[in-house]
Amino acid sequence: MFGKVTIIGMGLIGSSIARNVLAHKLAKTLVVADASEEVCKKLVELELGNIVTDELALSVEDADLVILAVPVGAMGKVAKIIAPNLKQGAILSDTGSVKVSVIDQIKPFCRSGIEIVPAHPIAGTEFSGPESGFVELFEKKWCIITPLPETDVRSVEKVSEFWEKMGAVINIMEPEHHDLVLGITSHLPHLIAYTIVGTADELSDDIKSEVIQFSASGFRGFTRIAASDPTMWRDIFLNNKDAVLEILQRFTEDLTAMQKAIRKGDGDYLYESFSKTRAIRKAIIEQDVGN
Repeated sequence: MFGKVTIIGMGLIGSSIARNVLAHKLAKTLVVADASEEVCKKLVELELGNIVTDELALSVEDADLVILAVPVGAMGKVAKIIAPNLKQGAILSDTGSVKVSVIDQIKPFCRSGIEIVPAHPIAGTEFSGPESGFVELFEKKWCIITPLPETDVRSVEKVSEFWEKMGAVINIMEPEHHDLVLGITSHLPHLIAYTIVGTADELSDDIKSEVIQFSASGFRGFTRIAASDPTMWRDIFLNNKDAVLEILQRFTEDLTAMQKAIRKGDGDYLYESFSKTRAIRKAIIEQDVGN
């Protein structure tokens, strides 16, 4: 599909893409790059690329497609390093969970003729590192692409096809809309999970031990989310703060209303709220692309 593909940042997402490129023969040459020498040693051991290097600038030479799978906060730094070595007509994409900030970070370093096609595969686990990736990670998962107005439609089609061959379902969206939608569907749940688990950690030792011992499925679910990569999520919140704060304000207002209903014993309000959210859950399941 491509002559040469370079993936920079070989954590869960980057290594899963690499496994797919190799498994589905999506490139004649696959270059996997990471600034960490330790990670590069692991990549060699796992045989995840035709070329493994920690020289980010050199990794993109003659690449047709370059994918930045680094934390959102590092996108600009990496773009600055690699931009001079990107060939004319190269496609520069990413996997960041925030789009407006990523575009703002990488665009200033990209000369005319470099096609920027931002992407966000909505897939992941609480695990990180190159050994955590697997081929099926993107199977029947959404991949949202947020092209710039000036992006060549053929480049968008190539990136879309690339993700489709990895099993993903494509949706095209404006960057600002993406950040607002993901603010409530992904970012806020992670913030709540980190907070709830943090609250449990502040309890006295005897209660804390019982919380761990008697964790029901709900709390266990929160701990799974809260086990996600702290660097990645720190950067997501700092780089999507406007959308997250807007959604968080709405959530706080709803939470306050729920608190008042409990205090007043307003069972009707609680029942109505729970019925509404139950219906939303049913709609989500029915729309799940994995079904």
